[in-house]
Amino acid sequence: MNTTHPTTPTLLDERLADTQQAFDSVAADYDGPRGNNIAIQDMRAEMWRWLEASFAPGSRLIDLGCGTGLDAVHLAGQGHQVTATDWSPGMVARTRERAEQAGLSVDTHALGAHELQRLPGEGQFDGAYSNLGPLNCVPDLTAVAAECARLIRPGGRLVFTVIGRWCPWEIAHYARQRRWQRLAVRFARETVAVGMNGRTIWTRYYTPAEFYAAFQPHFALEVQRGLCVFVPPPYLTGLAERHPRWHQRLWALDRRVAGWPGINRLGDHFLLVMRRRDS
Repeated sequence: MNTTHPTTPTLLDERLADTQQAFDSVAADYDGPRGNNIAIQDMRAEMWRWLEASFAPGSRLIDLGCGTGLDAVHLAGQGHQVTATDWSPGMVARTRERAEQAGLSVDTHALGAHELQRLPGEGQFDGAYSNLGPLNCVPDLTAVAAECARLIRPGGRLVFTVIGRWCPWEIAHYARQRRWQRLAVRFARETVAVGMNGRTIWTRYYTPAEFYAAFQPHFALEVQRGLCVFVPPPYLTGLAERHPRWHQRLWALDRRVAGWPGINRLGDHFLLVMRRRDS
């Protein structure tokens, strides 16, 4: 699969700048309901469970799209050596501030996943992770995969959560409202404009197979799971707040069956664990 988008360099730069400015604009309050509501907290806890299972204590890790640093600081507190990166300088500043307040060391870099060539060395990391969809905003996944293969030692892992194409809750939600144009957004095969805070984020949605195709030459797939298959997605967090008991029951169902074949293609996000091939 060719994951390079048919855009001119000028247009590509403009779209990257749009996305950067959108995230810069919300960096100050992204830890609140906008970027860390109840549903997102549960998704993050699920990611942490897989990070703990995937990386040995004291691992050297790259955070691709660190946001405000919740994951990076958590992992640093667990004894990992974290290099946190993000395309948004505002988000990197928040990560640095969070680490300093916690008295922890996190190596921060204002660079996007499309700029990993700026990180020096070969095979110096034990793995990388990316949580809650930063890689949906990257213009060329094949380049990201090649740089991850350069930076990560053989046997090291990638743990990614990515915004998926087939979200049953979203289909039902917008079909019920007859908002057909909005429902179709996830099914676009190229990058689409998504609004946030009056600005534009340029995003591409994937199936797990489409996403993994870019990494397959360098990484073997170990785990594929849906995330928020039965649980309402974060923008429907009002359901979780009104029905907390059902919310927890749906999470228990998600954890039990979201790795089953077929179901593991569904969800607001999907989770992949990939291992760096030996050659």
